[in-house]
Amino acid sequence: MALPNRKDVASELTWDLTPLYPNDKAWAKDLTVLKQLVTDLVADFDGHLTTTAQILAGLAALEKVEQKASLIEHYAFLHQASDMTDPHYDHLLKQAEQTLAFKNAKLAFFDIQVSQNSTAILDEVATKEPRFASVIRHLKAKQKHLLEPKTEAALALLGPTLNAPEKIYTTTRAADMDFEDFVVDKTTYPMSFVLYENTYQYHPNYKVRQKAFESFSKTLKKYQDTVAATYYTQVAKEKTLATLRGFDSVFDYLLADQEVTHEMFDRQIDLILDKLGPVMQKYAKLIGKTHGLKQMNFADLQIDLDPEFAPKVSLNEAPNYIKKAVSLLGDNYAKMVMRSFDERWVDFAVNAGKETGGFETDPYGVHPYILMSWTDELADVYTLIHELGHAGQALLTAQNNSILGSDPSMYLIEAPSTFNELLLTHSLEQSTTDPRMQRFAYTKMLTNTFYHNFVTHLLEAAFQREVYQIIDAGGSFDGAKLCELKQKVLKRFWGDAVVIDERAALTWMRQSHYYMGLYSYTYSAGLTIATQAYLKLVADPKPQVAAWLEFLKLGDQKTPVAAAKVAGVDISTAAPLENTIAFLDETVEKIKALTNQLENN
Repeated sequence: MALPNRKDVASELTWDLTPLYPNDKAWAKDLTVLKQLVTDLVADFDGHLTTTAQILAGLAALEKVEQKASLIEHYAFLHQASDMTDPHYDHLLKQAEQTLAFKNAKLAFFDIQVSQNSTAILDEVATKEPRFASVIRHLKAKQKHLLEPKTEAALALLGPTLNAPEKIYTTTRAADMDFEDFVVDKTTYPMSFVLYENTYQYHPNYKVRQKAFESFSKTLKKYQDTVAATYYTQVAKEKTLATLRGFDSVFDYLLADQEVTHEMFDRQIDLILDKLGPVMQKYAKLIGKTHGLKQMNFADLQIDLDPEFAPKVSLNEAPNYIKKAVSLLGDNYAKMVMRSFDERWVDFAVNAGKETGGFETDPYGVHPYILMSWTDELADVYTLIHELGHAGQALLTAQNNSILGSDPSMYLIEAPSTFNELLLTHSLEQSTTDPRMQRFAYTKMLTNTFYHNFVTHLLEAAFQREVYQIIDAGGSFDGAKLCELKQKVLKRFWGDAVVIDERAALTWMRQSHYYMGLYSYTYSAGLTIATQAYLKLVADPKPQVAAWLEFLKLGDQKTPVAAAKVAGVDISTAAPLENTIAFLDETVEKIKALTNQLENN
């Protein structure tokens, strides 16, 4: 059964992009405006960035350029993400990419010339105008890795080409992969990437899960070598850029912008693999026992412990869940994120060609936009409140920072989103004294919040680390090798609790995170911060709410270690991660105890 075309979807299920531009004509006009802003900036400042006053004026001009570019890029990207099969939207995105490549090439001189100034001048810029302090901090760190102006300009001009692997992958996944419908007990089930990710992997019927996973894996396997070649192009590009910029390792290159150490990266992966693995194995065995499964397969990992108790949630009910959950952060925060419903920030539609999964993005000076596919599952509420966590941070950051310093380190980026998921679980837990409902709340926290971030994405990160180690050593890979690496990582984590077969090995093909540098591990890093801050909030709400809102306002003002301290968490040690794993172990024990109580009643 085919998904509906985009034009046939009800408008109230789609986002409203008119706050960006009323129409394509207005957008196209701004392409010319942006080029002129760039041309003027070059004329005014190329060769004239040697004094504090000149640098401050140049940064102010750069702000205007980036604000305009943000609107242009988002209008094209969001249209294209809603229907990747529409050639008109694809054309808009290509126009935007070409214009942004022009901007980046023309402005390549800026960072180089500013960074060539003395430390005294750079520090004076940061002191006189604190909104530019993070820009100066990064420039000082990048000084020795910047290339000659002509080389930087050439790399910037090649931006669309260098970023092509992710586009090829997402297009392959959304537009080319054709999944076969399947039949269970004379019922035909429609199949697509979105339906598997959002519905079938959670399905309580064993036969439906297995048939869906079989259909899903069969199609993935057809594309494994094409996707592997695309991925190799991505990581080979990153290794080349790392070498050009004087980094000994691709890890050092990718972690530099995050302002975290290789040790912090490895610690996050190894502690979770070794210490959380046994906790999740214990939970997997409980699921298998409760469902009467002779063995736990990979396709069974996402099912509910008590599927008959899993409530459906309609889109009309979603605002009540969200408002109740975020109320702990105060009226102002709640009102801010609840605007998303009336102002149509969110694209809920399920249609052919739409990007899969969920994301939030924030055009500076307008409001955030969220893409997801609503399927009436409680998991959708978790996805929505997760993305609204990003949105809340984006709005508070924009209110308190320049566009040039509005993006926090990637290491921190998932903390606000996963924090909101914990608020949702807390709301569900507090709403009842029924042990079945309490168990439901605990399992939702474990399987929605922590499984997604501490297991799925962390195992992606462990897989990535294996891949980059091959690349650093001068090696290469194909689809079969990637399946081997993925299977190895999955077996290390799940031990003998779950059967990891060849179909499970293909799941490296399910995410676009691999095209975003070392991003996947930051989900667990952010959730570590979020969990410890959440536990502090539950224990003593008033000061911790204030601390958390202050953390959300920071933008890029501080390094990850310093920013986390604002939220009351010290990530310079392993203690927050170890405490979070202990919290999860306690949660699994609570679920086991409640299960025994319910079975004995």
